[in-house]
Amino acid sequence: MFSINTALINLDKKLQEENKFNEYLIKVEKSTGIERRKIVLGTCFVLGFLVIIGYGAQLICNGIGFAYPAYASILAIESKNKEDDTCWLTYWVVFAGLALIEFFSDFILALIPFYWMLKCMFLIWCFLPWRLNGSRFIYYRFIRPVFLTHLGEPEEASSEDNSPGEHEKSN
Repeated sequence: MFSINTALINLDKKLQEENKFNEYLIKVEKSTGIERRKIVLGTCFVLGFLVIIGYGAQLICNGIGFAYPAYASILAIESKNKEDDTCWLTYWVVFAGLALIEFFSDFILALIPFYWMLKCMFLIWCFLPWRLNGSRFIYYRFIRPVFLTHLGEPEEASSEDNSPGEHEKSN
C-alpha cells in the first residue's frame, strides 16, 4: 500500500546515498540552509506546476523522459548485470514508439488538455522501478505481440524463455 510517509522515508534514504547528485545537493543545502528533501520536493513542485500551466511543458516533459533514463541506461551499460540492460532497452522501445505515435498525431494531441502533464506522468510510470512498470506492461501487452505477429520469433530470443511471467517473477 502506498503512503506519503513511506515515500518520504524512501526519498530521505535515497538522498543520504553517496553519489554525485547528492554531493551537489549537499553543496546547495549548505549554501542555502534549506534541507535536501525540501529542495528536491520544491523543484518537483515547480516543474510540475510549469508542466500543468504549459510554460515550457514540452521541454520539461521530454527532459524528464530523457535525462534520468539516459543516465540510468549508461549505468546499466557499464554494469555487469544484464537484467538492467533489458529493463532500459524496453523503456527506450516504448519511448520510441510513443515518439512515433506523437509525431503522426501531433495535431490531435494538441487538443488534449494537460497533454504534457499526462505524458510526463506516463513516462515516469514507464521508468520507475515498480512491479507494474509501465514500459514492461506496454511492451508485453502491445509491442511484443505486434512484433511477433509480423516478424516472428527472433532467433536469440527463441532459445531463451522470455515470457512476461518470467520477467515479472524476477523483478
